[in-house]
Amino acid sequence: MATTTIPSLDHSGSFQAYRADPQRDPRGAIVVIQEIFGVNEGIRRKCDHFAALGYMAFAPDLFWRLEPAIELDPDVPAQFQQALDWMGKFDQDKGIEDIEATIRAARAASGGKVGVTGYCLGGRLAYMTAARTDSDATVGYYAVGIDSLLGEKHAIANPLMLHIAGDDHFVSKEIQATMHQGLDDHPKVTLHDYPGEDHGFATEMGKRRSDAAAELADSRTEAFFAAHIG
Repeated sequence: MATTTIPSLDHSGSFQAYRADPQRDPRGAIVVIQEIFGVNEGIRRKCDHFAALGYMAFAPDLFWRLEPAIELDPDVPAQFQQALDWMGKFDQDKGIEDIEATIRAARAASGGKVGVTGYCLGGRLAYMTAARTDSDATVGYYAVGIDSLLGEKHAIANPLMLHIAGDDHFVSKEIQATMHQGLDDHPKVTLHDYPGEDHGFATEMGKRRSDAAAELADSRTEAFFAAHIG
């Protein structure tokens, strides 16, 4: 497994990121933000897929300040509960700092633009990344709690795409409506709805995956990055 070490911006230490390299000169880089389950096999597969498309891909271990190298399986109930417990302890602001450090490392390594994509908790962090960093283009899947972050939308300067699961048991219909009310008129933001789909529908593996919706969302993401990253 290829990893790279990235120093934290606050000089408190360093963390590991899974890294996947393309077979040719990179067309840019993609930072993949984990779910609450850590940098597990599904997240590594996301990176490998982006590398196959010609990007350098990095998945930072965002839980390193709690415990390095957490890897959990969402299909195992006890591990799902562990993941929720870790999320409750996670400092999201420090997470954004670590994503920014990863963006800088990815930009230096690839010599090109850097896109960011995140899933679940990572979808929320992707929105925050779009508002707080210089990511060139950002995608969030089934982001949680965006209604509490709409006050930051004025800071989104580069393109952002959000994939919304229509029957997301973590994101109510009311919150989805609030997201649309707050973001539909934003010139840099595109929202896509997936009626009938639940949280986690675009995971690479496991019980949560919904093939047709995942393939549609991922095709939109790939076209988005091709347009804005290279």
